[in-house]
Order: sequence, then C-alpha cells, then structure tokens
Amino acid sequence: MALRNGSVVTEFILMGLTDRPELQLPLFFLFLVMYVVTVLGNLGLVILIVLNSHLHTPMYFFLFNLSFIDLCYSSVFTPKMLINFISQKNIISYMGCMIQLYFFCFFAISECYVLTSMAYDRYVAICNPLLYNYVMSPKVCSNIILSSYLMAFFCSMAHTGCMLRLTFCDVNTINHYLCDILPMLQLSCTSTYINELVVFIVVSVNITVTSLTLFVSYGFIISSILRISSMEGRSKAFSTCSSHILAIFLFFGSGAFMYLQPSSAGSLDEEKITSVLYTNTVPMMNPLIYSLRNKDVRIALRKTLNKRRF
Repeated sequence: MALRNGSVVTEFILMGLTDRPELQLPLFFLFLVMYVVTVLGNLGLVILIVLNSHLHTPMYFFLFNLSFIDLCYSSVFTPKMLINFISQKNIISYMGCMIQLYFFCFFAISECYVLTSMAYDRYVAICNPLLYNYVMSPKVCSNIILSSYLMAFFCSMAHTGCMLRLTFCDVNTINHYLCDILPMLQLSCTSTYINELVVFIVVSVNITVTSLTLFVSYGFIISSILRISSMEGRSKAFSTCSSHILAIFLFFGSGAFMYLQPSSAGSLDEEKITSVLYTNTVPMMNPLIYSLRNKDVRIALRKTLNKRRF
C-alpha cells in the first residue's frame, strides 16, 4: 500500500456493531427507523422554530441549535453504519475515517456545550425572570453559541491532529461502527501516549466546565423551586427542567463512562453498546423530550399545519 500522511494504511475496515449474521438485518431496520425518526424530528423542529415568530426566543434559539447539531451529528456516521449492516465488506478510506472522526468529535462537543447553555438559560428564566430579556439578549445568546462551536472546533482539531500523527501498519480493522478515538488508538503501531493524554485533558476540561455549570445552575434552580409556595407553581417550574435533566444524564453519563476510564478497563464490545446511547438514542430522543411535551411547540405545529392546509 502507498504511504498516506505517514501511514501505510490507506483504508480501514469497520467491524460494525456485531459480527453475528442473523442480527444484521434486524439491526438494519431498527437503526433505520431510529435514523428516520431522528431526521424527521430534528428537521421538523428546526423548520417549526424558523416559521413561527413566537418561538424566536432564547430558549428556542438554543433548541434550534441543538436540533441542528443532532441532525448533523447522527448523519455523520449513521448512513455508513446502515450500509455496513447489509454489505459484505465495510470499508472506509483513511481520509474518510479522519473526516468522520473530526465531525463526530465536533458535533458531540458542540452538543455538550449547547445542553449546558440550555441549563443556564433555564437558570436565568427561573431565578431571575425580570432580568431574563436583558441577560439573555440576542447578542449574548449568539456569543454563547459561537463560543460552543469554537470550543468544539479546537477540541476536534486537537483529537484529529493527534490521530493524523500516528502510524497504522498492518492491522486496519476498527472494532466499532464508526471511526472513534479509542478503537483507532488500539490499531496504531506507534506510541499513543500523547493521544491518550490529549483525550484525557480535553474530555476532563469539557466535562469539568460543563458539569460545574450544570450543577451550579440546577443548584440555584432547585433552591428557587423549593421557595415557591404553591405546589402547582413548583410542579410547573420543575416540569420545564425534568426532560433536560434526563437528556443530560443520558448524554454525559454514557460519554463519561466511555472516555473517562483506563483504556484497559472493559471490552470494546461493551463500549460499542454504550456508545449507541449518545450516538443514536440521544439525537432521536431530544426532539421528543423537548418538543412533544412542550405546549408552545404543539400550538406552533397546529398553526403551521392549518396554514399549509388552507
């Protein structure tokens, strides 16, 4: 094989989620349905927010970005994953693998910070409602989102740049359904110490920054909710945060389990199952938990459908 970027490997083979032939077709239809629901849910929510002016608020601005990220995030690897279920040899080029790795990291990290931004938005709305429009001005919201994307850009560049410096020799089979960091490190025939250090530092910084923001925001939120005298008021305030808390635990919990453990702990097969949570399940669930249970979104959907009907 010809050399490419210091590597003797010009393509990789993705093992996929399982090597059992009898499970390939059922899994294909399962993940196809999940992907269709993900695309329709997130794309529908994006269009709904754009078309309805009363949804042009900070809360729905963040939700718009979350849906856009989830739509792109799932599209980075799911189409290739579906093809792998029904093809004999699951090949991805070296450069295609690096591109997939970059965008996978970019959208995953972006989601971390957008989820965190939504927690801050709820904190301001519940704890400082009179200052909400001033604190969460369009300029502030835009700067928060821009900062999220910039952080994701630099972290993704760090991961991908470190991966490009590695040499992959004879073994080119990735025990995963996508080009993820940890499975690829096991294929390198050169030292991965710097890569593992970068992974630990980047993930630790991102988890620390987002976790502190989330804990502080929800600490103040819970404190404010408990001071509400009426049970109905407390229930209404808490209902605006419960779905967000569930999504946070699902996304951050599975991500932390995947990346904040020693490389020798657990098997890659277990990690593949865990990664399904934050790669496939979370992007599918977000439109459901943030929109279908939301009265404003249901009203906007009804109005939009009535306009199109007439």
